Amino acid sequence: MSQGLDNLKHIVVLMMENRSFDHMLGSPALKKTNPGINGLTGNESNPDTAGNTVTVQANATFQGQFQHDPDHHFAGVDLQIFGGDMSPDRVPNMQGFIKSYSTQGASVDQSHAVMSYFTPQQLPILTTLATQYALFNGWFASIPGPTLCNRAFAHYGTSFANVDMNLFYITDPILSIYARMNQAGHSSRVYYYDAASSSLEVPNLLQNQPELFGLYKDFVADAGAGKLPEYSFIEPNYSDHPGPGGGQILACDQHPDHNVKAGERFIAMVYNVIRTNPDLWKSTLLLVVYDEHGGLYDHVPPPVAKGVDGLKGQPPYVAKPAATGTGQPFNFDRLGVRVPSIAISPWIVKGKIVPGPEDPAKQRIFEHASIPNTVTEHFIGTYDARTDREQQSDTFLDLLTDTMRPDNDCPAFRL
Repeated sequence: MSQGLDNLKHIVVLMMENRSFDHMLGSPALKKTNPGINGLTGNESNPDTAGNTVTVQANATFQGQFQHDPDHHFAGVDLQIFGGDMSPDRVPNMQGFIKSYSTQGASVDQSHAVMSYFTPQQLPILTTLATQYALFNGWFASIPGPTLCNRAFAHYGTSFANVDMNLFYITDPILSIYARMNQAGHSSRVYYYDAASSSLEVPNLLQNQPELFGLYKDFVADAGAGKLPEYSFIEPNYSDHPGPGGGQILACDQHPDHNVKAGERFIAMVYNVIRTNPDLWKSTLLLVVYDEHGGLYDHVPPPVAKGVDGLKGQPPYVAKPAATGTGQPFNFDRLGVRVPSIAISPWIVKGKIVPGPEDPAKQRIFEHASIPNTVTEHFIGTYDARTDREQQSDTFLDLLTDTMRPDNDCPAFRL
């Protein structure tokens, strides 16, 4: 056990919304200064519906670029990944992103927006964290589909055969990571932004355990009072809405077309709560990750999923053709599109790049089931009443080393 792991008392996950790796951190300029990042060369392209070849462009904007929400439902993501090929032996080519966006009402010119990416200068918070701590080249959404089912993998290690945005209630004997922690005598909590931005998990998670929910202000208070749970899951603000003083509170989830700068600020706020508390800083691992790619381009084909999505000895979960919208069932055997993910701790080597599919000899593939698997491994230990898929997912505890970086080697943000 490393010194960093021995000191680990808290794991905090901040899950943002609907942005791909290449869109946020794939800039060729960032790759040039950090060659280990599996980002863009600038030559990647997709065809549009007029027959034009459209290359990736550094023209992402903070807000106003997506007049129509890019498709991130299962059938749309299938088109994005496979380019419309429905043959039995098809392979992912990542050539259907523009075609998919055109189905949402975007004009030919508007459809090119999904090929945009931000420069490092535009995203100073995310870029700093990515280059100062550990950046995952191979963290993928758990399924090629939308928010609710992907977030379910972060909470349960499965989506119980769901691939859509329909609300579902848990009847199978698989406990959430929070219920597991509670059962084992450990503490955990879901912190959502405020009452006007209710947690996405309220309808289908912990219906009878309201004590495990708190607001963002409670996260700040708990951290300051030394009462932060062993595991915390933080949700951003999902909607623009009036504040208590009459002003406007901006959505900070970064879901297109919400203001990306507001999300940058929120990431820095969460980081600062931990970073500026010396006792908390040396005992906490913060993971910043996105639930899915939101229909935005990424050049890395999603790999085959490890493990069977289901309990051992029972039939695996399968999504029916009517649910996928493709006319075909889905066996949860392929991951979704790659998303940004950063592990943050003073015990992590500065500038660590965790290799993904680009390095077959060293590659490590992560997905949202890695979250409950990591938390379970660290705080609970042996626990078999969960999916094979979760148990075979990679964990990230090994990123913590024996050396704690000095305070002046860890960035702080002024807001």
